[in-house]
Amino acid sequence: MTGAQAGVSEGTPVAPGRLGEAIPQRALFDYLAQLGRWLERTTRELSRLDAAALASPQADSYTADVVLAQSLRESVTRRLAELEVVWDSGRVDAVARERMSQLIWGRLDSSGSGGSAAVSLVEAVRLCDAVIGQLKSRLELDPSGTDVAGRIVGVRAEIERCRDLTRDARGTVDQAAAQRVAVLRSRLDALAEKAGRGADVSGPLGQLESDSARLERDLIIAASERRGLEHDRVRARELAAAAELREAPLRELVARCRREIADPPRLAVPDVSRLGEPPTGREALDAHLARLTAVGRAFDAVEAAYTSPLRERAALGFRLRALRERAAANGRAASAVGVAADAEVRAALDAVPCSVPLARHLVEQYDVVTRDLPTAPSPSHHRKASS
Repeated sequence: MTGAQAGVSEGTPVAPGRLGEAIPQRALFDYLAQLGRWLERTTRELSRLDAAALASPQADSYTADVVLAQSLRESVTRRLAELEVVWDSGRVDAVARERMSQLIWGRLDSSGSGGSAAVSLVEAVRLCDAVIGQLKSRLELDPSGTDVAGRIVGVRAEIERCRDLTRDARGTVDQAAAQRVAVLRSRLDALAEKAGRGADVSGPLGQLESDSARLERDLIIAASERRGLEHDRVRARELAAAAELREAPLRELVARCRREIADPPRLAVPDVSRLGEPPTGREALDAHLARLTAVGRAFDAVEAAYTSPLRERAALGFRLRALRERAAANGRAASAVGVAADAEVRAALDAVPCSVPLARHLVEQYDVVTRDLPTAPSPSHHRKASS
């Protein structure tokens, strides 16, 4: 961040905790207050910059940065509103505080679409500050804009942050980004040397400030996208591991159903291992996650289809036992029809494979033939009716 940006950066909210952590309540309270104050300052600053940009002869050259800063400010405003809903005036348990950490450190838009969607709330605040600082420098609205030494110090600090952003969580350096940082550092060293000899470097320094701010913005977004990509790769591995745990029991279920049930369903169990390792590219990874989701739905369909006939056969067995108890109590179990129906339905349920529709029909038949017989009217009742 350059000297021109210092005014914006002062008081930048410091985000507590990390993604997935139940952040302490006091830290959340302080952060929400800081974020609210930051939004108030940023809104005022953007109004001033917007007016200055419109009044400039090169107004069109500032439009993209003004729109980006306003878009980031709006994204932060919406996320703050979501945080305040979960915060609920401080009535937050561990689950709610963990949810707030996801809103703070997760991407502003899970769909990943749009300029501000690829960054987290924390990164959106930093990026907005960087864009505002760049605008202030270009519009020369910051009193420090004429302080060449201070501006050089600010650019050097910004380039150092860019260097840090070229490394991922594992310490791997993005060589292309590192080369861009090296070029900026070389330009800055040359300007610092000229300034030390008394040369006027305000023009080239302004361009360097613009280039370094743009690079920091690009690297913030790239770093966020890398983290999002790695997070999704971890999620893909977890989904694949969970699917593999389901696959073997489902295959056993399918084999059992095909062995014990006549005319079983004809659904296949997907082979999770054929999906392979999660890809490293965003589009390929999104397609991989979609396939894993489809595998999960297929597993659900297979489980439902093959469990249903086995469950119905068991339910028919329970119902038959209840009907046999009733038949034994009313004497119908010993009747010729009852004995024949019992033998027939028992054979159908014990058959391997079992025809569930046939067993269902025979259980219904046994229910009918073993019901209580209607009682004949008594002779006295018959004589009374005749008279």
